[in-house]
Amino acid sequence: MREKQNNWQRVEAVIKWANMSTNYFARYIGLARGENLYQIKRGNNGISLDVAERVVAKFPQIDKLWLLTGEGQMFCDSSLRGVQIPYYNVDVEQSIARLGELESNVSFMAQPVGDCDLAMRYEGHAMGDRIPAGSVVLLKATDPESIIPGSEYVIITQKIVTLRIVRTADEEGKLRLVAGDRRKFDDILLPASEIKALYKVKGILIINS
Repeated sequence: MREKQNNWQRVEAVIKWANMSTNYFARYIGLARGENLYQIKRGNNGISLDVAERVVAKFPQIDKLWLLTGEGQMFCDSSLRGVQIPYYNVDVEQSIARLGELESNVSFMAQPVGDCDLAMRYEGHAMGDRIPAGSVVLLKATDPESIIPGSEYVIITQKIVTLRIVRTADEEGKLRLVAGDRRKFDDILLPASEIKALYKVKGILIINS
C-alpha cells in the first residue's frame, strides 16, 4: 500500500506539476511571500483551508480534500471525484440550527468518507481529542430512529444544539449524550422525542491553520 504523502509532499507535488518555483507559486496563488509555504515544508504549519482554497481556485484540477488530508487522489477525475458538498465556515453548534439562512461559497469533494450533506467547523471542547476544536466535521442528516449507539451526532432540540456521542439510556425513551472529555463535561440525558433534527458525523478533518 502506498504511503500517504505528508503536507509538504502534497504541496510540492502541485508545485512540480505546475512547473513553478516555490516563490513564484506562492505569488501566483496570492500569498504575499513564499515563507508561508516554507513553514509547511519545515513542519511548523499544516495546510490551512485558506491555502487549499487559493490553490484550487488557480488549479481546479486539484482535489481540495486530497490537498488538505491526503485522502483520495491529486486530480479531480470526474469519474472518481464523488459527491460535492457545501462547506460552511462557521461553528456547527452555533449555526447549524439556522442552516437555511446560511450561504456557502466553498465545497468539498466527499468521496473518501461516503455520503454527506454538508461540512462545518467544530469549535467546542466537549469532544476533547476525539474531535479537537477547529476540526471540520462532515455531516449527514439522519432520523433519530436510525441512531447507532456510540457514534457522534449533532443533536438539535428546542433548547440545545450539541455535538456528542449518543448512547442509549437506562430510562426508556431517553438518550444519553456523552462528551469525549468526560472529566470536564457531564452527560446529558435527553428524551428522544425532543430531537428536532439530527446529523451523523461521517468524517472528521483535523486542519491546522
